[in-house]
Amino acid sequence: MDNITLAPVTRMNNTAPAAPVQKRRIESIDMLRGLIMVIMAIDHVRDYFHPAIAANDPTNMITTTPILFFTRFITHYCAPLFVFLSGISAQLAGGRRTKKQLSAFLIKRGLWVVAVELVFIRFAFSMDPLHRVLPLQVIWAIGASMIILGIWIWLPMPVIAATGVVLVFGHDILDYLPLPKTGTDGLIWKLLLTGHREFFHMTGPVFIKTNYAVLPWAGVMMLGYVFGLMYKSTFAAAKRRRILTAGGLFLLALFFVLRTFNIYGDPAPWTAQGTMTLNILSFLNVSKYPPSLLYLCVTLGPGLLLLALMEKVKNKLTDIFIVFGNVPFLYYIMHWFLLRAFSVAEFYLSGYGAKDMYNPKTMFFFRPDTMGYSLGLVYVVWFAVIVILYFPCRAFARYKRSHQQWWLSYL
Repeated sequence: MDNITLAPVTRMNNTAPAAPVQKRRIESIDMLRGLIMVIMAIDHVRDYFHPAIAANDPTNMITTTPILFFTRFITHYCAPLFVFLSGISAQLAGGRRTKKQLSAFLIKRGLWVVAVELVFIRFAFSMDPLHRVLPLQVIWAIGASMIILGIWIWLPMPVIAATGVVLVFGHDILDYLPLPKTGTDGLIWKLLLTGHREFFHMTGPVFIKTNYAVLPWAGVMMLGYVFGLMYKSTFAAAKRRRILTAGGLFLLALFFVLRTFNIYGDPAPWTAQGTMTLNILSFLNVSKYPPSLLYLCVTLGPGLLLLALMEKVKNKLTDIFIVFGNVPFLYYIMHWFLLRAFSVAEFYLSGYGAKDMYNPKTMFFFRPDTMGYSLGLVYVVWFAVIVILYFPCRAFARYKRSHQQWWLSYL
C-alpha cells in the first residue's frame, strides 16, 4: 500500500492509451516491515517447536530464562510496528485515490483481512476441522483497524491525530475502572478495549478468544496515518528524520520514567526479583494484551528510530528485508501453513499418534505439551522457514512490480 505514484505518461496524438502508472516503493518502510516479519516468525516457530510446557509463558519470572524471555520480547516489536506502518501506507495510498476511493478501499481490504483471519489463518493456527475457537489475533486487529480508519479519514486530520493520541495514551485509564467482565457487555468491552486472551462462549462448542482489543490498535494505525504525511514528496527528508528521531527518543524517555516509578501505563508493575538479570526482565515485561501505553512506547520508540536510520542504510541484508516487506500479507499466510506442515511432520516423527492429536489446553491439534526441541533448534527451524519463504516472496514481489491487477493490492 505504500507506493507513491509517479506522473502518468501523457497520451500521444490523443489516441494512444496512457502507459501504465509506474510506482516506486519507499524502501525504509519496506525494510522495517520486512525486518519485523522475519522476527515475527520466531515466536510462532517457538509456539510449535519448543515444548509447550516450557513455552507456555516465556514472560513468567518464575520459570523463564533470559534467552527464552528475549525470544518472546523481541517479537513484541512486530504487531505495533506493522500496524503503525499500515497507517503510513494508508496515507500514501490516499495520494493516488480520492478520499471516497481510499475509504472504500480501506473498508473492503479490512473486511477481506478479517475474513482471511477467521477462515484460513484460524485453521492453520489450530488445525481444528470443527473451528471450535475463533482466536481474534493480530490480523483481525489490523483488518478491524483498517475499517475504522476507512471511516475516520473523513474527519479533519487534527481529529484523527487526537483520536489516535487518546486511544494510545489514554486507554490504560480503564485499568482503574469497574467494567463488565461477563455477558454481552463484557464481550463488547473486551473486543474493543480490554481483551486479555479470554474465552467467551458463543453457541454450542464455539468460543471466541479475545486476543487483540481493537481500539488501541486502531489508535496506533491512526497515528501512523498522521505520520504518513511526512512521506509525501513535498516533505523534506532531513526534517522527517529529525521528527522520527525526536519522536522515538520521546517515547523511550516516557517509557523509562513511567516504568521506573510504576506511575501509569501498564497494569503489571515491575517488581524486584532478587537478581539484576530478573530485575531487568521484570522491568521490560510490559503487557501486550491489550497493548499498554508502556508496551507501545518501548516498541514504537525504537521503531521510529529505525525508520529514521534505515533511510540511509542499503546493503544485501536490507535487500532481503525489502523482499519480505513488499509482500507481507502473502508471507504471513504462507508462514503459518509452512509451520503447520513442519509441526505435523514433527508430530509423527516424534512417535505420537491419534490419541495425542488434540491438546485441549492449547486449542492446537498435533501439539502435545511435551513435543518439541531446544531453543537452539527452534532458531534453526526459524532460519529454514525464512530461507524457504524468501523465494516465493521474491517471485511475487517481482510480479507485483510489473502487473496492475486490482487484486494485487489485497495481498
